Amino acid sequence: MFSKILIANRGEIACRVIDTCRRIGVSTVAVYSDADRTARHVAMADEAVHIGGSAPKDSYLRGDAIIAAAKATGARAIHPGYGFLSENPDFVDAVEKAGLVFIGPSSSAIRAMGLKDAAKKLMEEAGVPVVPGYHGDNQDPEHLAGAAEAIGYPVLIKAVAGGGGKGMRLVEREKEFANALDSARGEAQTAFGNPAVLIEKYIEKPRHIEVQVFGDGKRAVHLFERDCSLQRRHQKVIEEAPAPGMTEEMRAAMGQAAVRAAEAIGYRGAGTVEFIVDASEGLRPDRFWFMEMNTRLQVEHPVTEAITGVDLVEWQLRVTSGEPLTSRQEDLHLNGHAFEARLYAEDVPAGFLPATGTLTHLHFPEVARADTGVRAGDTISPWYDPMIAKIIVHGPTRAIALSKLAAALEETEVAGSVTNLSFLNALARHEGFRAGDVDTGLIARELVALTEAAAPSLAVRALAALGAAGLAEGGGAMTGFTLWQPLRRTVTLDGLGAVVEALAPGRARVTIGDETADCALRNDVWWVNDRPSGARIVLTPATVSIFGPGAYHFGLIDPLARQSAGMASGVTVSPMPGLVKAVYVRAGEHVSAGDRLAVLEAMKMEHTLTATRDGTVAEVLVEAGAQVEAGAALVRLEEEAAA
Repeated sequence: MFSKILIANRGEIACRVIDTCRRIGVSTVAVYSDADRTARHVAMADEAVHIGGSAPKDSYLRGDAIIAAAKATGARAIHPGYGFLSENPDFVDAVEKAGLVFIGPSSSAIRAMGLKDAAKKLMEEAGVPVVPGYHGDNQDPEHLAGAAEAIGYPVLIKAVAGGGGKGMRLVEREKEFANALDSARGEAQTAFGNPAVLIEKYIEKPRHIEVQVFGDGKRAVHLFERDCSLQRRHQKVIEEAPAPGMTEEMRAAMGQAAVRAAEAIGYRGAGTVEFIVDASEGLRPDRFWFMEMNTRLQVEHPVTEAITGVDLVEWQLRVTSGEPLTSRQEDLHLNGHAFEARLYAEDVPAGFLPATGTLTHLHFPEVARADTGVRAGDTISPWYDPMIAKIIVHGPTRAIALSKLAAALEETEVAGSVTNLSFLNALARHEGFRAGDVDTGLIARELVALTEAAAPSLAVRALAALGAAGLAEGGGAMTGFTLWQPLRRTVTLDGLGAVVEALAPGRARVTIGDETADCALRNDVWWVNDRPSGARIVLTPATVSIFGPGAYHFGLIDPLARQSAGMASGVTVSPMPGLVKAVYVRAGEHVSAGDRLAVLEAMKMEHTLTATRDGTVAEVLVEAGAQVEAGAALVRLEEEAAA
């Protein structure tokens, strides 16, 4: 076993690897960028080395700096985590050339699976079923359009390199193909440095089921399947293991196919073979096809660990340190059911736009495993993926595990940034999902219901007003009375005005419009109109947050501050910091509502900005290649003529 390893990553996966290393007595070295000087993974590791600037290309993608850090600290091996350099065969070669060990597969295995078109050909030769499509070298747009027509719409355009939904576009009609191809190629070039794409038949009722494999370079086993069908924009949201509705016959067929795939390339370490499944007639052994193999640990690996009792990171360390794979297929058994929900800093009503912010308050439930790379006080940076945590639960049955997930999400508290927490809560309670009737289109079909914000109750609004008045804990003005003279205070919150009257220690009356709420603090629980609220009040410099049940955030408003007129409706602004990849309009040009104006690259994704109304472009205020801040004006339309 290694005595010391370096972790060439950041965030929750770096912390996750450190946890296992601590348990088995392996010392760890962290690397960090300018933006991560005070990050959680840096504080957790035994040593930490600065490797460059905030942008990934200046730090976490600098293989030379990472290898130099490993050699300088005496680390014998490098764990890549996932993302960044984890599937870069040139980095693997450089690590081994430096006399170090790469904790993962060989560079030849990564190359074999790194390009989707070549991987599909290899899988066909190994007897693994593949999706009908075009995987050829001809990248001429007309040729690709012809291939799409021959396959039959709808089709998927997919980048041949990389994964994670980047460079992937669904095309339902022929007239949409050209724009979708340009967009997919641009995103693929940015994310992977390779604009090549392939075309696949789009399965009408698809489920995304993947199989966890592990090999020692000679033989492999599978650790059963995970269902990752709950997706939006091809990004996984909630994963579970095992897959609902799975039969033993199909499990055996998929498992054997995944093992054949791993053994065909002499796979070493943890990997995932991803399949697309046609669930239109249930799960059938003749209705699954190979999509791709991820030659690394997956984000959702904790659900497999929960149902098998295996620490996959420990297995990685043991196999790459020279130990053989001791477990055989018959040694591995399913135990119960597990879920993982990905908690992100993102603005759901704004189309799931990645968000930034300082996490002024953060609490995870004790009943769940929370894999996180942040703490209260940390900042969600625009440089990296905005994941806050993965919430993982396990139970003896799917129903019990899903109830535990819903409860854990209710108990999770985040303030300081917008999040997808309410959206995850709605998913965990969705009737179809609870019944196991899932496919990759579920979120898109149910998006309105899943993202509909619940109106805050009178109790929630009253507690928010108490927080704004400084009475959240029953102290403040409540405890300093002489002869218990009532104190009356008017508070103004974002979307809420209220009058708060402090009546006695732990007692207040809140009037909001024509509604009145009598509030009393009893044994650290706020009661509103003689009913326990079950809520916690969290006050931050800019907001009052009410947690449980649900989460509600109210912005604090200074009544003396001037109101800003805001941006005119004809101005398109950048929703976040990012790089302007393209500008599609010029001054004097007429546009219609929905027309593309510009493309912004931020947090590893491309975001198309469109016109909100018909009009004529008055000014283009930015050029392609410019780095802009959140709120920067990009395009201004001429003012609309008065009616």
